[in-house]
Amino acid sequence: MKILGIETSCDDTCIAIINAQKKNGFCFDILSDIVSSQIEIHKKWGGVWPTLAKRAHQQNLVPVLEQSLKKAGKIKVLQSKSEIKKSKLRNLEKILKREPELLRDFVGFISKFKKPKIDILAVTTGPGLEPCLWTGVNFARALSFIWNIPLVAVNHIEAHIYANLINHSQFIFPAICLVVSGGHTQLILMKDYGKYKILGETRDDAAGECLDKIARILGLEYPGGPIIAKLAERFKKEKSKTRINITLPRPMIFSKNYDFSFSGLKTAVLYDFKKRSVHTQRKKEYIYQMCFEAQQAVIDVLIKKTIKATKNYKAKAIILGGGVSANTQLQKQITKKVKQEIPGCKIIFPLPQYCTDNAVMTAIAGFFHKKDKKSWQEVKAEADLRLD
Repeated sequence: MKILGIETSCDDTCIAIINAQKKNGFCFDILSDIVSSQIEIHKKWGGVWPTLAKRAHQQNLVPVLEQSLKKAGKIKVLQSKSEIKKSKLRNLEKILKREPELLRDFVGFISKFKKPKIDILAVTTGPGLEPCLWTGVNFARALSFIWNIPLVAVNHIEAHIYANLINHSQFIFPAICLVVSGGHTQLILMKDYGKYKILGETRDDAAGECLDKIARILGLEYPGGPIIAKLAERFKKEKSKTRINITLPRPMIFSKNYDFSFSGLKTAVLYDFKKRSVHTQRKKEYIYQMCFEAQQAVIDVLIKKTIKATKNYKAKAIILGGGVSANTQLQKQITKKVKQEIPGCKIIFPLPQYCTDNAVMTAIAGFFHKKDKKSWQEVKAEADLRLD
């Protein structure tokens, strides 16, 4: 089964094509995987600006689709010039009425390329930034209409979980899933494929969002997570130098529930930063140590809650997903903790390039919902879409 995935939930324009099949586990052959990043656009703002992200998606979707189809050599695409019937053009204008630039590029593309041999179109419908989601959804609806290919709506959180099936043939259940990124921090009990219960989630800032804000306080570039991880490693290597007295909280680490809260950690960093002299604020020793302490505070909370949930629900596996799951210290420390406290439990991480947003995971999630095919009229964006 060939599936084309479309992902525009935040600031990356992603399209991928996979060949999916099940035999002795699941096998997903990645035929193409194209990601157009918007990091340079949002750097000066210190975070994602939704209207700018939406406009970039409008500009990127058609070129990214063309690249994806050309790279997927096993997909037959007949190339010939053809005119679109007026009735179809009117429908396209309705579907993409809020995306005039995308409509123009889409009509040009459709005039050159006929329908490829794709069985399903899978598109992220939520959760995410609403303007960005709608751009991807409308693009998928237009493709579904013009190519007469059924659509499958995909939950972005579920897709992050399924990203692990790129390098693992199957899951074992029950499993505890920790999905942690710039926009989401959730602990989920996964009873089987497609069966979930949200155990806890962030009450304010997500873990990745917190790190982005801390990076901004310290004068570091966006996105904050990778640069904080890099500088934290430098601090570890230079640990023989004089340490600065920094004390940061571990919010809700001992609470009885599985919820998270990282806003207070960000505020603690801000207060510490403001009380320092300008000279200290600019010292690399202070910046490096603050990165180390802030990252460790986040890791401590994530691991504590995940281990607690795994024990309480007698889970056989821990599955990580989301951008922050690429953090090497999080992976090392949670692996060590699991070996010490739950030695029989399996721990699974996605490949680094599939921790962040991508359309391969969208296409894989689409495979698991292939029976939930919808017409293009039925699919809508849901910014607050829940997994359970």
